[in-house]
Amino acid sequence: MQPTELTLLELAEKLAAREVTSLEVTQACLSRIAQVDGKVKAFLRLDESGALAAAEASDARRGKGNPLGPLDGVPVAVKDIFLTEGVETTCASRILQGFHPPYDATTVRLLKEAGMPILGKLNQDEFAMGSSNETSACGPCHNPWDVTRTPGGSSGGSAAALAAREVFGTLGTDTGGSIRQPAAFTNTVGLKPTYGRVSRFGVIAFASSLDVPGPLARTVGDVAALLQVLARHDPRDSTSVPVEVPDYSADLEHGVAGLKLGVPREYFTEGMDPEVEAAVREALKVYESLGATLVDVSLPHTKYALATYYLIAPAEASSNLARYDGVRYGLRARDAKGLKEMYGLSRDQGFGPEVKRRIMLGTYALSAGYYDAYYLKAQKVRTLIREDFNRAFQQVDALVSPTSPVPAFKLGEKVEDPLSMYLMDVFTLPCNLAGLPGLSLPGGFTKGGLPIGLQLMGRPFDEAKLLRIGRAFEREHDFVRRQAPL
Repeated sequence: MQPTELTLLELAEKLAAREVTSLEVTQACLSRIAQVDGKVKAFLRLDESGALAAAEASDARRGKGNPLGPLDGVPVAVKDIFLTEGVETTCASRILQGFHPPYDATTVRLLKEAGMPILGKLNQDEFAMGSSNETSACGPCHNPWDVTRTPGGSSGGSAAALAAREVFGTLGTDTGGSIRQPAAFTNTVGLKPTYGRVSRFGVIAFASSLDVPGPLARTVGDVAALLQVLARHDPRDSTSVPVEVPDYSADLEHGVAGLKLGVPREYFTEGMDPEVEAAVREALKVYESLGATLVDVSLPHTKYALATYYLIAPAEASSNLARYDGVRYGLRARDAKGLKEMYGLSRDQGFGPEVKRRIMLGTYALSAGYYDAYYLKAQKVRTLIREDFNRAFQQVDALVSPTSPVPAFKLGEKVEDPLSMYLMDVFTLPCNLAGLPGLSLPGGFTKGGLPIGLQLMGRPFDEAKLLRIGRAFEREHDFVRRQAPL
């Protein structure tokens, strides 16, 4: 078996036993990237020298018996939305070309403090705005299961790099499903933690009340181990919540006997791919056979979630992206004849069409005379959506649904139809509006061999239970061992 075929925890065990060195594994990852990333295009840039130096330092610590933690020496990579000191960070946008941050995002710092070499920056939709990784100014990422299809978005590179066996764990962000949907499309595991569980400091902002950083990996246990590293209160993030961090691996193998799992009827709708529905229904039967009780629940305001999200997220994007003006960093238009024209031309040349669309939608929703009718009303509906979840969780321990209504679709299939693209987030974005944790894990395959995602949603800060429920299903099949046909 090649080192790159190991899971993150399997590699951690071999590193601890000194059966392999971090340098050997990091070099194996770089070789794998050189071999397959021309087809996948998951990486926007590599930090080869930085990763190799970190691997050598890890091996030296292990040689002295002083590892920084159980994941010391395990190579990872991060979405290009995370600030990385000295390494170009563009959010896959022309407007941030040449920007080298002077400091690390808190999440990146925590990975480094755990001793994990960071291989580089991963492809994404521009400013995390998209569901297919096609809005990237650097070109689309491709799904390793079928390179003519999308790996999902916006964290497409984070999921594709895992599915292509280029790396052992990645960081993504989830504003409306951007970790979970790519995980579903690529047969990987992705966790959107509770809002406030993982620091947003140093994460380039899209929609500040919705953005959540989180881990992706090949197994539920791998994701639990990464969350253990990332879950910290951070005083530099005003939305970081100072709550106790449990041992996420402690109850992982305890199963689901005695738990009540809610099946929201609004998540099984017309238009869903029949193979996706069949796979999720089969997963529900598995949970029943393992001792869980299935409970029919209703989330009646789900039908308003898409419209609510696409008012709140663009409004916050409009505010956050106002800082990109060509003055302090990034792209500056050279042919402007004054400050105002320089602002306009820099933004016109720097932002792609989807980002421009959302900025205009958001600016309109926040404008005088429309704020109450759109943004304020959307926030009120958001409260109703959260209350739906609160009522459901009085009856059940977690909710089970599809992650995406369809498997991975063809690149180019929905680019000219924004509404159709937005509908790809219909099952994931309510979780963001309510600030809840959500987990996507492999749920099966279509007859054509495309992965299907199973979504679990839980109470605030109850990630440990979601991981336990996910692990119970993962034990019952071999999905995570199946490899993309690259």
